Amino acid sequence: MFDIKSFFKREVEKKLIDVDDYIFMPERIQMELSDGLLNCVLNSDGRVDIFYTKHGITEVGSASRKHPFTAFETELYHGVYDDVIADLIKEVDKVIEGSSKYFRRNKVLPSPASLPSKPSNI
Repeated sequence: MFDIKSFFKREVEKKLIDVDDYIFMPERIQMELSDGLLNCVLNSDGRVDIFYTKHGITEVGSASRKHPFTAFETELYHGVYDDVIADLIKEVDKVIEGSSKYFRRNKVLPSPASLPSKPSNI
């Protein structure tokens, strides 16, 4: 049997979730997280950009807005973007814990030759 109520409910949800039809007021929320700085930016087109910076290393992720009629801050507090944030933290930590086989902190790099203070007249 055809359920008209569920059909209309699906159509309404589809319209509500399609964020391409909405223009959002840009918002920015900052917080300290895991010894780093997390910036979450809601753009007017519904794209959410998430920046995580720790010890000078920055990783950027992006997601689309999930619920157009819910406050952006509420979405963040309910963990809608937690998977993107967790991936960013993991990538930054991987860079911080890594080391180069070519550059070492205890190895002094040669300095370039200094330039003369007065130009010579040739």
